[in-house]
Amino acid sequence: MRPRTICLAAAAVLATAATWALTPPAANAATAGCSVSYRVTGSWQGGFQGDIGITNLGDPLPAWSLGFTFPTSTQKVTQAWGGTATQTGAQVTITNAAWNGSLGTNATTSIGFIGSWSGSNPAPASFTVNGVTCTGGTTTPPTTPPPSTPPPVAGPAPALKVSGNKLVTPDGTVVKLYGVNRSGGEFACIQGNGFWNGPMDQSSIDAMRAWKVRAVRVPLNEECWLGTPDVPAAYGGAAYQNEVKAYVNLLVRNGITPIVEMHWNYGLYTGTSSGCSDVKATCQKPMPDAQYAPAFWTGVATAFKGNDAVILDLFNEPYPERATGDATSGWKCWRDGGTCPGIGYQVAGFQGLVDTVRATGATNVIMIGGLAYSNDLSQWLTYAPADPLHNLAAFAHIYNFNSCANTSCWDSQLAPVAARVPLTLTEIGENDCAHGFVDTLMDWADAHGVGYLGWTWNTWDCSTGPSLISDYDGTATAYGQGLKAHLARVSS
Repeated sequence: MRPRTICLAAAAVLATAATWALTPPAANAATAGCSVSYRVTGSWQGGFQGDIGITNLGDPLPAWSLGFTFPTSTQKVTQAWGGTATQTGAQVTITNAAWNGSLGTNATTSIGFIGSWSGSNPAPASFTVNGVTCTGGTTTPPTTPPPSTPPPVAGPAPALKVSGNKLVTPDGTVVKLYGVNRSGGEFACIQGNGFWNGPMDQSSIDAMRAWKVRAVRVPLNEECWLGTPDVPAAYGGAAYQNEVKAYVNLLVRNGITPIVEMHWNYGLYTGTSSGCSDVKATCQKPMPDAQYAPAFWTGVATAFKGNDAVILDLFNEPYPERATGDATSGWKCWRDGGTCPGIGYQVAGFQGLVDTVRATGATNVIMIGGLAYSNDLSQWLTYAPADPLHNLAAFAHIYNFNSCANTSCWDSQLAPVAARVPLTLTEIGENDCAHGFVDTLMDWADAHGVGYLGWTWNTWDCSTGPSLISDYDGTATAYGQGLKAHLARVSS
C-alpha cells in the first residue's frame, strides 16, 4: 500500500467492503466484565426481529463493540438500530451509536435488529464486548509492561531459508514473521523531505519490540537507491544506501527480521488504475521497470548478501492485469516481463529479477507477491519463477477494501499457496480505525501457519494510512490495538 496521504487510491482499484468501527478496551483496565441478553421478538419465514441488551459490569467504557457468531452461515443481520452492524461470514460486530457509546459501571443499553435466516435460527452461544467474553462477572487483567520496557534482546535476527512451506533457521527452527511495516523510505527522499518519515533509531525499535514485533518491512524507492537525477542529491545514491543499510543492520542486531522491498519505481504509466502520471518513482506502478530495477536489485542484493537474516521483497504491489486486460496476460507479464500490453515501458519480470539477485551470489530468501496489488495469488504457483536455490516465498496484501477480503477467498486462493511455500501477509489493515477485520484475518492466518505484518508503524491518520500508532513511543491507535494484542499472544 502506498501512503494515502501521498497518493489516494483510485476507486476502480479496490472493491469496497463494509465499514467496521471497533473500539478496544482500555489498556490495563482495572476490571472488565459484561452480561448480554439476546431474544427474538418476532419471526417469519426467512426473517426475524431481535433485541440485544448489554450491561457493562466493569469499569466505565467510553465506547463499546459487541461481537458474536451466529451458529449457522445462513443467519444474517440486515438492519440494526442503537448501533452499527457489520458481518463477515457468521461473525457479527455491532458498534455503538454516537449517543450510546458511553457505558458506566452497571449501565445498560439495547440494540434492535432485523435479520434473515433459512433452515433454522438458533441463538448465538457467546458474546463479547470490547473483546471481553460476557460471563456475567468481572475480571482483572494482568498489568502489561509499559511500551518503554521492551523484552530483552535474545540475540540478532537469525539467518533464514525455505524448507518446504516453512521459513526455518539453520538448526531447523520454524519462524513465522510477525510484525509491522515502516513506511517512509519509499517517498520522503524523492519528495526532498529527508530519508525517512519519523525516527528510525534504537528508541523507536524498542517501542516495536515492546509490541513483540519480530519482523519489519522496509519500503524503498528505486530512484533514491540509485541516485538518479530525479532525486535531490542529498537524499540519493550512497547517502540513501548508507541510511538503509544502517537501519536494516540495527533491526538485525535487535533480533528483528528486516524485509527490504522495492516500493516505488521509475516508468510512465497512465493506463487503468494509474496512481499518477509521473514517470518518476512517485507512486505505485504496475510492474518493475527494465531500465532501473535490475540495477536496483543488483545493488540491494550485493549490499545484503552474506546476511541471510535479511529477506528481499522484489516489488510491492504488481497490477499488470489492469494494463494487459486479463489475468492470463497479466501473469505472463508478471513472470516474463518485456513488452507488456498497456504498459509503456519495458517491464522487468520476476523471473529476470530472481536471476539478477542470484547473479550477485546472494542466497537470501526472496519474496514475491501476486496480481491485483498482491491481493490475488490464484496463479502464483503456476507462474512462480524458477530459483536455483529453491529459496522463494510468497506474500499477499489483505485489506478490508480488497476483492479477496473474506475467509472463502483466503481458503481458495491463499491456503493452497501456504501449503506449498512459505506465505506471509506482508501488509494487513483496514481503513476505518478499527480492528475487527484484521482480528478475523489474523485468526485465519494463525490457523494456516501464515505470518502477518500490519500497515503501518507511522503516526498518520489511521483512516487514511491506516496507522498502527499515534506516537512513536508505541501508543496504539484503536486499529493498532488489534495487532498489538494479537502479537502479545502469538509472537515469541
